[in-house]
Amino acid sequence: MIVAKNVSKTYPSGGGLLTVLENINLEIEAEDFVAIVGPSGSGKTTLLGLLAGLDRPASGRIWLDDTRLDSIDEDARARLRAEKVGFVFQTFQLLPTLTAIENVRVPLELRPGPALRNGEYDTRARELLERVGLADRGDHYPVQLSGGEQQRVSLARAFAHRPTVLFADEPTGNLDRETGRHVIELLGELNREARTTLVLVTHDLELAAMADRVIRLESGRLIPA
Repeated sequence: MIVAKNVSKTYPSGGGLLTVLENINLEIEAEDFVAIVGPSGSGKTTLLGLLAGLDRPASGRIWLDDTRLDSIDEDARARLRAEKVGFVFQTFQLLPTLTAIENVRVPLELRPGPALRNGEYDTRARELLERVGLADRGDHYPVQLSGGEQQRVSLARAFAHRPTVLFADEPTGNLDRETGRHVIELLGELNREARTTLVLVTHDLELAAMADRVIRLESGRLIPA
């Protein structure tokens, strides 16, 4: 599902280059639940962004579902993400002017291909809100929801268009431990039901232990298990 070969990422810094990732090689199989762990500044979020096609490597090659990300332009990567990729972020990233159900509908409305009827959008969104325990909160705005509820809305949104792969960047970072554990358990359940490939970035080793496999980063390099 995901392959990275000799991937490096650098940024300009003080007249030179700062190397954030160096010579990354990894493979993630379809339907795997993989956690990427490491200390702050180790390159976890940068790696996730490259694997998701949000950025391009300085060198190396990356494939997502047989599409080589580093060889296509941003428009093509955006279409690929809209069709096949879901995201869950630490800061929820819900649109404040939309209700919970409207937020869940967004990926369905942006997905390439034939549009669904409005009733079908709502049916899918309401089914997912019910699945995450928020059937009675669909008409609430993000400001009216707790942090845990907002993250559960973001989980429903991430699975709305039935993505092939889901990327989660510190999804429990703004939640207390109990709420965070519940969110991760729910994420794992939804992932298994949808048979989605899941790539989770976290600094929490206890949460990472719930994954099928753990990838460790330190100073931009992969550390052998």
